[in-house]
Amino acid sequence: MNAVLPRFLKLTYRKEPIISVLMTMGVMDALIGGLNDSWSLFAFGLGTTGISLAFKLWRFQQSRPVPEEPVVQHYLPSRSSSAPLPMLSVSKKKPPL
Repeated sequence: MNAVLPRFLKLTYRKEPIISVLMTMGVMDALIGGLNDSWSLFAFGLGTTGISLAFKLWRFQQSRPVPEEPVVQHYLPSRSSSAPLPMLSVSKKKPPL
């Protein structure tokens, strides 16, 4: 678990740094407010965390890629438009010396 958590945090902070900072601030405010019996700070922290989480979920729903069929690009036509070349035959005669 020690190796998974830092990798997850780095990945999360790199993808959406503003939302991650807001969520961290909100959780810390709620934690400090809850431990110190400061209910206004606790409510502010929960509100900040909730709003940032809702914004993250909204952005996740907006950025879902629509599955599209891959476009295949052919550089050559599937068959040639010109007639095939005739077969070459090698003559059995020896060239003059």
